[in-house]
Amino acid sequence: MISVYCSAKHSSPKGRLCHSCSELEAYAHQRLQKCIYGEDKPTCKQCPVHCYKPSMKVQMQEVMRFSGPRMILVHPIAAIKHLLKELRPKKVKRSH
Repeated sequence: MISVYCSAKHSSPKGRLCHSCSELEAYAHQRLQKCIYGEDKPTCKQCPVHCYKPSMKVQMQEVMRFSGPRMILVHPIAAIKHLLKELRPKKVKRSH
């Protein structure tokens, strides 16, 4: 989603990210690695844990708002999987 956004908004060549989008992508990967849900992570919209710093959250929301509707054209299978994942009920992480 970030590459779709960056190429359209920042005129970056396809497959290359500008500096700010590269930082956002690195931050997103860092947060995903530390996610308590691991592979069972719900979509951000459904997640009860808000793990992004407010400034990064705003940036990512902008990226998702722009790229979301375009994903069906760019990566149709990933877009459909994401939509199906949003339909699943939320899982609550329980501590033992």
